Amino acid sequence: MARLLRITAGLMLFLAIMAGLVWVLWIPSPQGSRYVFVTAFGAGYLQEPTGIALAGDEVLVADGRAGRIVAFDRQGHFRRAFGEDILNRPMNMTVAGDSLYVADYGHDRITVFGLDGTLRRHVGRPGRGPGEFDSPGGVAVGPDGDLYVADTYNHRVQRLRPDGRFVRQWGRTGVTGIRAGWFNYPTDVAVAADGTLFVADGYNDRVQVFAPDGRFLHKWGGPLALNVFGPFPGWFATVTGIALDGCGCVYVADFYNHRVQIFTPQGELWALFGGFGHGPARFDRPLALAVAEDGSVFVTDFGNHRIQQWRPRETNHEALSHR
Repeated sequence: MARLLRITAGLMLFLAIMAGLVWVLWIPSPQGSRYVFVTAFGAGYLQEPTGIALAGDEVLVADGRAGRIVAFDRQGHFRRAFGEDILNRPMNMTVAGDSLYVADYGHDRITVFGLDGTLRRHVGRPGRGPGEFDSPGGVAVGPDGDLYVADTYNHRVQRLRPDGRFVRQWGRTGVTGIRAGWFNYPTDVAVAADGTLFVADGYNDRVQVFAPDGRFLHKWGGPLALNVFGPFPGWFATVTGIALDGCGCVYVADFYNHRVQIFTPQGELWALFGGFGHGPARFDRPLALAVAEDGSVFVTDFGNHRIQQWRPRETNHEALSHR
């Protein structure tokens, strides 16, 4: 009996030490609440919003189930809707210049509108070849005008010229994996001013980062970013949206953890906000986000059929820019 007790005590000590190491190495602790809830809007106009972008004084929202884009002013007042007969399950989107680029998930293409809602062109078609898509989840425009597309069901990211000509891809077409540079249903992309590519690697529960020349740089999310999901700070439970601010910091929609997490460009956790619920300052599966010039964050609250706006507490966004 004494020997059994010693073995049990030793095992418990070992487990406690291992738990401590996991906590220290892989569970960062952001200090305090750095963001505050501002307002929610769009209820009654939106059915499962799936994408968002900012253009001037407008908030453009992909109204997923209704298959359209809805425009609000920055105070949340409805202005107009467009794309009803063009889009099928629009997802993450971005504004570049005077154009809105929409990942047209149901049509396996990128659809481009003018900011007034006028259709300009389509890029891509269904398939597995270069320049073809299978349910694209997100799109970004690089500093040179090239398109970067999260080709979700093809498990890859493609880079294309503005006219759709293929440049290169990351990931293996139709193959999932947890190695660096492999994907498991990538859902969104963002490109920094210097061409650095950030990928929301959806069901690998992580973010991957690539240099402007295409080289893999680093990844984060859970232990070694090897598809270990969880509720801890810095971990994810399906990454569905990613955005950058003017300082290059990375904002991530953490879908099943019902929150937004914010990181430095190197992957250091800075802040998080949200939590599950239906009241103010709570989310039901945030899916996409966009960041304004002042650091305010607009988030599609998918299950609550609305948009939420949050802002950094005074001086905190400036402090983040100097990290």
